[in-house]
Amino acid sequence: MKNRLKIIRLEKGLTQEKLANLSGVSRATICGIERERVIPNGDTMCRLSLALKTPVWKIFFDFDVV
Repeated sequence: MKNRLKIIRLEKGLTQEKLANLSGVSRATICGIERERVIPNGDTMCRLSLALKTPVWKIFFDFDVV
């Protein structure tokens, strides 16, 4: 699943470990999502959205589809 998780995480100055602690999502899951190897479920999307203080759609759906 295409996403902007890494870009937004870096803009916020967060490491994967810090985001994992803030969101309650494992660092391995965050890594997998950023590499587009893991498709996050709704709960994970919401946890990341809250931790990043960014709407879900901006992280996972705000991009041009080719």
